[in-house]
Order: sequence, then structure tokens, then C-alpha cells
Amino acid sequence: MLTRERDTAGACAEAVAELGRALPFDAVTLLSIDPVSRTHVQVAGVGYTAEDSQALAAEFVSTPWYDNVVGRDLPMSISEDADDDPGPRFRQGWFYAERVRPTGFRDGLTGALRHDGRLVGLVHLSTEGRDVYDTEARRLLAWLLPALGALADPADLRDLPAGARAGLCTADGPVDLPGRERAASLRDPDFRRLAAAFEASGGLRLRVLWPVGAGWCRVVLRRRTVGPVREAVLVTEVPVELPYGVSPRELEVLTRAATGQTNQAIAQALYLSPRTVHSHIEHLLRKTGCASRAEATALAVRDGVLRPAPEHLAHFVERVPAD
Repeated sequence: MLTRERDTAGACAEAVAELGRALPFDAVTLLSIDPVSRTHVQVAGVGYTAEDSQALAAEFVSTPWYDNVVGRDLPMSISEDADDDPGPRFRQGWFYAERVRPTGFRDGLTGALRHDGRLVGLVHLSTEGRDVYDTEARRLLAWLLPALGALADPADLRDLPAGARAGLCTADGPVDLPGRERAASLRDPDFRRLAAAFEASGGLRLRVLWPVGAGWCRVVLRRRTVGPVREAVLVTEVPVELPYGVSPRELEVLTRAATGQTNQAIAQALYLSPRTVHSHIEHLLRKTGCASRAEATALAVRDGVLRPAPEHLAHFVERVPAD
């Protein structure tokens, strides 16, 4: 149920509370891998500050025990590492001596979080008691890891079309998403300016048609929070034919008509004669089956049959959550 919540931060906090009903702990941290910085960030926790948790994770990933955690299906326990781990003993290592033992914790349980086959974070439980996390506790946490992974996934790819190219557009530039081919539109400077204008608009979603190479793509921009606080624009694209058989020029005319521009204004902007613009409108009505200019522009906005410039976005961004 929690994996379907729109409030990801609230869902993660609730998941940690529910985890406490299943397994004992004095402290717990749920960490996701920030797709931009590739560092671990705490998305929910009890007994750990975000700063402490993230600093510990940054050191832990450099230890051999991190490789043990991500390389196994069964979460690793401090109590049982001596029984089934032929490598160096965690209790005898520097990380336990310098980072874990001084805090008063004597046992811990760590699991790797995966979603859609991708490593997306970690969950770690700590307790002041010794020998708390036995094989049964490890198996129970293993059973919960898929749900925790879906919650902690900072990219939140659950609603992306199968096979769609995708990427994040951030202030620092495009960011690839693991397991997804980068959206080709992100290589277009004009599109990146559109994405920046979308982010500044405060809108939640924008659907457009965009030229990519010799063809066209249906491109969807969504405002997303990745990690606990970072804002980004999630871009997905799927190759398509221009709908209704419209031409690229007719698409430009329809987009400008949908902003409320007159034929004269469209003609001046596109360096066309008003007669040519009138002909394009007539062709659009025939191709879309609409009875009027108003009906055609309403269709364009409703179905995202648009190729807008940044200055057009106020007319087209969606400001309420999409169904």
C-alpha cells in the first residue's frame, strides 16, 4: 500500500515505523542512492540524523563489508557474520571499532535495496543488544527488501512507459537513469531551455511533441523530487508519428493558435502570409475532424498536440496531479 502513495517521504517514514513492528531496533536508517551525486542519502530514520547516517554510509561503501551486503540476497548481520562469511570478521574491523562500538550498538542488520533490478539504496538496523539479528531476522528483512526498495527508489520509475527513453534534467545538466537509454531530446539545447522554463513555471506535467533526428517523439516532462530534497525534471520520450497526419508547420500553427494568437500574429511570428495561416487552420480542422478553431485548440491542449517554445508554457503546463 505504501509503495502507491504519492507522498514518498511520508510513505518512507511510515514504512520505518511498520518495520519496527516486525524487527527490533534502537536505531534505523533507510537510504537511497541519489541519481545525481551517486551518494547515499537518508530518506527516513530513527535514532540517526541525516548527516550522521550519510557520513557513515559514505565510509561504509569503501569497506569490504559493503561488497558483502550488495552481493548477497540475505541481509548481513553482525551477529552471524562469523558463521557464514569466510572473509574478514566485521567485529574485528576498524569500522566496527571506530564507528559502531563507540555509539553503544552491539548488533546490526544491513540489506541492499533493489528496484527493477537496480541497486537503489540500503537499510540498516542497529540495536544495543548482542546477538539479536539471527537467521530468522535476516530472512524476515529479506522478505521486506523489495517493498523498501520500491519506496527508496529516488528515480521513481514505476509509471514510465515500458521501453521509453528517459533522463533527468537538472541545474547541473542531464543525468542518466540506470537501466534506461537517455532521452535523445536532452541533447537538444532548445529542449533543455524548454525544460528549464517548465521547472521555473511551477507546473507538474507537460506533454509535447518534439523533433528528434529525422522523426518525432512524444515527450513528457514531470517535476520530481529525487533523493530527499533535490528538484529535477524527469523527461520520458517515445518515438511517434505526428498525430492526425499534421505537418510540422501545421503543428507550429496549432500550437500558437492554442495560445490565443490571431492569424495575423501567427503569420508575423512564422514569417507567413495571413492567407497561408488561414489555409493551415483549414487543413487542421479537416485533419482533426474539428468543427471550429476553438475545438481544434482544445484538442491540442487536451492531447498534448503541441510543439511549444518556452514563452508558451503558461498556457500548457498542468498544475494538478495527473491521474
